[in-house]
Amino acid sequence: MRQALAALILLSGPALAAEPIVGRASVTDGDTLVIRGTRIRLHGIDAPESRQLCQDAAGKSYRCGQVAALVLADRIGDANISCEPRDTDRYGRTVAVCRKGDEDLNAWMVSEGHATAYQRYSRDYVGVEITARALKRGLWAGTFDPPSDWRRAKRARGVETRPEMGKPPEATTAPVQAACAIKGNISRKGDKIYHLPGTREYDRAVIDPSTGERMFCSEDDAKAAGWRAARG
Repeated sequence: MRQALAALILLSGPALAAEPIVGRASVTDGDTLVIRGTRIRLHGIDAPESRQLCQDAAGKSYRCGQVAALVLADRIGDANISCEPRDTDRYGRTVAVCRKGDEDLNAWMVSEGHATAYQRYSRDYVGVEITARALKRGLWAGTFDPPSDWRRAKRARGVETRPEMGKPPEATTAPVQAACAIKGNISRKGDKIYHLPGTREYDRAVIDPSTGERMFCSEDDAKAAGWRAARG
């Protein structure tokens, strides 16, 4: 009986363990990225939303959500990263711990003060947050609303904070999503500019669907929609 049970455990164990998701990442925001068409939500952390404003040490407002996305993109760069799945959230995203080499990127975002420990779901990074707060890093240098509170306040006023999260991705097969990798960005002046993978500003470009920004599957699609190629 014991031998049979042991054999069952050995057979079932590997089948239940999800394979790591490995590849180059496109950063959506400070706690969300995409690898080969798979949307990934960083486990145990919560970063400010793209439109969220925070106040720095001098009391000046800045787009803390945009800053969080940019620093994460810079930290990853062109490297391949590995994400270990932990769960799937209600939006169909894979919840994972992502690493660049041996570095836990989830922990790094909290340690630099660009994200908070998402204690509603995990206490893995609470200690890291306590240190960042004591050292007044990132968000902790000034004042800010916790991202979950900011979203809740917006929803109470009837404002959808993550419109792209309210429904599953239109394409569900990895090959199709992987092909739609051209970033359609809108500048402060309102210029519609698309960035091809591998170009200078591609990793820095952060897509905010709530402002009309989007991904394209081909340059022809981008041009037909009124976007132009980035210069340089």
